[in-house]
Amino acid sequence: MNLAALYESDAAKLLFEDTDEKDISEIMVSLPTEDDLPCDDGEPMETARHQEQMILLIESLKAFWGDKKRYFTGGNMFLHFDLYSKRKFRGPDFFLVPDVENRERKSWVVWQELFRFPDVIIELLSDSTRTTDKTEKKDLYEQTFRTPEYYVYDPFSFELTGFRRIKNRYETVMPDKQNRIYSPATGLYLTVRNERLRWMTEERYILPSNAELYERETQVSQMERQRADEEMQKAEAEKQRAESEKQRADDAERLLAEYRKRFGEL
Repeated sequence: MNLAALYESDAAKLLFEDTDEKDISEIMVSLPTEDDLPCDDGEPMETARHQEQMILLIESLKAFWGDKKRYFTGGNMFLHFDLYSKRKFRGPDFFLVPDVENRERKSWVVWQELFRFPDVIIELLSDSTRTTDKTEKKDLYEQTFRTPEYYVYDPFSFELTGFRRIKNRYETVMPDKQNRIYSPATGLYLTVRNERLRWMTEERYILPSNAELYERETQVSQMERQRADEEMQKAEAEKQRAESEKQRADDAERLLAEYRKRFGEL
């Protein structure tokens, strides 16, 4: 942990006001890490569709960005944010933290991450979480996390609503006429296509999932094999045509030779 950077962070200055760097170092060393804290509650998501939607958002973004950017994205894993209470945590269905080390994490522990909170959070609504997602969690993400972008999406009704943090308060952002909401943190749009919430570029390219990428690669491979087979068949046809032409030429030469033998020159 970079304690010098931590000491200079705005969050640390608020939390450790009137505390010198040596004391902060001692405090941080004594704090639990992702290896000490629970990473999830072991409970499955509400439905298989919720699970598939979460994976789709994470996988497609990772496939699109790859190693070109520094970021961490996760979902349904604990986010520990309270130094003074190990029991205070949240588990957003999707969250993104840009400009951080690209590495696997068991959970997101803000004091291990220079007190970085997510820039984007998406909660997938259900009958049991709808009220909490739109009230309690919204207030937490607005006031404590200070997350610039918060979205709620219902995988069954396809309701999508965004919240943009402006002047310390969330302002509601609804989909435009093309049924999309722009995400400044990602430079992408969120849009509903074929009953799924998807990432989309300004060129209207829908970011594919791993399964879709595999399917496309399989189709390309099949097309390439088909082209190779067609080229082989074409080459074989050319070879047979050349052999037929040669055979006809040989037959003509043989007939001419027999004619000359019997009747002389023409």
